[in-house]
Amino acid sequence: MTRIPLTPPRSLTLRIAEWYARRVIGTVPDPARALGHHPRILRSWLGLERRVTSWHALDPALKQLALMVSAARIGCSWCLDFGYWEADRLGLPAEKIRQVPAWRDHRETFSDTEQLVMEYAEAMTETPPAVTDGLAAALRDTLGEKAFVELTTIVALENLRSRVNSAFGLTAQGFSRTCAVSWPR
Repeated sequence: MTRIPLTPPRSLTLRIAEWYARRVIGTVPDPARALGHHPRILRSWLGLERRVTSWHALDPALKQLALMVSAARIGCSWCLDFGYWEADRLGLPAEKIRQVPAWRDHRETFSDTEQLVMEYAEAMTETPPAVTDGLAAALRDTLGEKAFVELTTIVALENLRSRVNSAFGLTAQGFSRTCAVSWPR
């Protein structure tokens, strides 16, 4: 049960968001419906999300792994469900995707760079953040400064998404059922 109705007033902003979401992902995500109760916030959120799609300094697979690790650490089932769907669309192997929430138990599945990225995403997601100078330096050396900044920002954004969705009580919407992998519940 969500903590906010997913039937907001039918504002112009919400109708545009619904049209766009159906066009891009095939359905309207529950977070858009929840945010639809405040059209200005929904507009701002959608603007940010649209701009984020233009960031390309970080490899998309690394970005997706970081997003999923952060969502798993926070416990956002909606974000994990959508993350599995996005990872499948990127062509990440189903077995790798399934192991992301417990990646430390499956290190052999992930490259050294992937492990470094996931470790950083976890450290950033801790409260308070547990990022060390050594970890940051290793990532800067491995990814380059531009990709490191992008990684840091995208993990922070996923923390925002996951915490908002969790606070709203949003749960898996069924995205993973449409792909080759389903997430462990």
